[in-house]
Amino acid sequence: MNLQASRWVMAVFFVVAGLNHFLSPGTYLAIMPPYLPWHLALVNISGVAEIAGGIGVLLPQTRVMAGWGLLALLAAVFPANIQAALHGMGSVPPWILWGRLPFQLVMFWWVWWTCVRRTKSCLADK
Repeated sequence: MNLQASRWVMAVFFVVAGLNHFLSPGTYLAIMPPYLPWHLALVNISGVAEIAGGIGVLLPQTRVMAGWGLLALLAAVFPANIQAALHGMGSVPPWILWGRLPFQLVMFWWVWWTCVRRTKSCLADK
């Protein structure tokens, strides 16, 4: 997949995921670690961040900043993924929840490769 196509797939992925925070907030509230405050606010903030990051990766002027923001977001939501793996998430099979944890590394790499890295090919593709 070329870099531009990868960015479009990433944008759709993050925008749809972000919108889902508002369409199905209960899904995200259920996996919030209990030690975090303001669960609904955090779900909404992460939804807005996903939407903004998804749109931002498409614009050359905001791509690197959006990439760093998405990397921070992926790190910030990791505790919720751990919470889901440890305590379940409705009818989602445990193997999916545990498999999602190392998948975060793939997501980190994808965002970095698509938005953040500084190579001639990346700079030329702006």
